[in-house]
Amino acid sequence: MDVGHPRKHHEHPLASIEWWLCAALGFPSTPHEGEPMNDDEARTPGISRKTLLRAALVVPAAPLLLGAVPARASTPSGQPVQVTPESCDDDELTPPQMEGPYFKPGSPLRTAMVDGAGTRLTLTGYVVGLACQPIAGALLDFWQADNAGGYDNVGSRFRGHQFTDAAGRFTLSTIVPGLYPGRTRHIHVKVQAPGRPVLTTQLYFPNEPRNSTDSLFDPALLMNVQQVGSTRQATFDFVLNVPGTPPSPSPTATPSPSPTPPGGGGTWQPYQPYAVGAQVTHAGPAYACQIAHTSLPGWEPPNTPALWRRL
Repeated sequence: MDVGHPRKHHEHPLASIEWWLCAALGFPSTPHEGEPMNDDEARTPGISRKTLLRAALVVPAAPLLLGAVPARASTPSGQPVQVTPESCDDDELTPPQMEGPYFKPGSPLRTAMVDGAGTRLTLTGYVVGLACQPIAGALLDFWQADNAGGYDNVGSRFRGHQFTDAAGRFTLSTIVPGLYPGRTRHIHVKVQAPGRPVLTTQLYFPNEPRNSTDSLFDPALLMNVQQVGSTRQATFDFVLNVPGTPPSPSPTATPSPSPTPPGGGGTWQPYQPYAVGAQVTHAGPAYACQIAHTSLPGWEPPNTPALWRRL
């Protein structure tokens, strides 16, 4: 959307719809005809056309206004269609948010963390870079509250990490988290491309009454959530500050890594499975593994603080 000058409602067929959606969703609307747009309004976070169209799915009347816009969510038979990146239209970086007090390193490697009662939720999406290129092997570490709003700070219930596939895709099976005082519903996540800094952020659910009172809530982090029978399906694409094509594993043969001695020790090697607590050295300093994983080139301990803690 051009923010260099005031846009009149008749200049784009979605303009009047955007105004209606802003009013329905409680977002600041675009200026009316003849009203100037100042810099603060132009930079309002999260109120892009993509955000409005994503959020429109939570307004009952929006599909009638937008016609074919929500059609990407399902086929004529009612089955969900193959998810594709929604982030390519404006390449907005996914904003960071606070970690909170309940992060615990060492989550299990898994894509399903349905560890208790609750409404089933499937979250799918992509991790992409600035040029909308998919990032393979990106780390996603999720944690959330259970159905009653409590966190497991002793075990690994509702905690898990995974890596994107060759197309940059991920899938998480979990439940809709419960509420607790002061917060709206949310899911925590750390995302890291190989050899890049960690993005810590939170994902939110549309149409939640507490969204308007939670000081941390950011509409740019709204998932696209739909009710499918008794379950919910959500999508969200992460855009990381990764220019060009991210590093990929070398196609050339690599020497067989020496096994890590029992109790830790040894030099860090690519393509080596590491368990939580394993200790290695790299360029001098020693590190302890925080998340079980198989290492890849670019995941050296200094580059992956989510995986390794310096001793």
